[in-house]
Amino acid sequence: MQNKIPEIPLHDIKPLVAIHEYSLYYFLALVLLGLLVLAGIIYLIVKYFQARNAFNIRKEHFELINQVDFKDAKRSAYDLTFYGATFANDTPQMHNMYEKMFAKLEAYKYKKDVDEIDDETRGYVDVYRGLIDV
Repeated sequence: MQNKIPEIPLHDIKPLVAIHEYSLYYFLALVLLGLLVLAGIIYLIVKYFQARNAFNIRKEHFELINQVDFKDAKRSAYDLTFYGATFANDTPQMHNMYEKMFAKLEAYKYKKDVDEIDDETRGYVDVYRGLIDV
């Protein structure tokens, strides 16, 4: 004889329910956000060092204008007109001053033998140097 157990309905225990677990997605989103922030910081650091070490033609020409030696008048005239052209179009005042300096230096450029640069021309060069903003 078989022992039959009557099925008694259980009212206290509820059936299994599917639980939606999103913690893996939250973790992946957090990791992705962290990677994006890290990539942004690395990008800014790289750009900072590139900008710091970048070649600046204006700064280089400014230093060369300040190093011009007036002993060789012809070479000085050519150097000042060449390097000075970098800054000539910054402002109308700079353009006018460059034109005046250029006109004064013309006398020293196209001759075989030239005299030493006079004080008036040196004054124009000094004023032009003072106007330069790098």
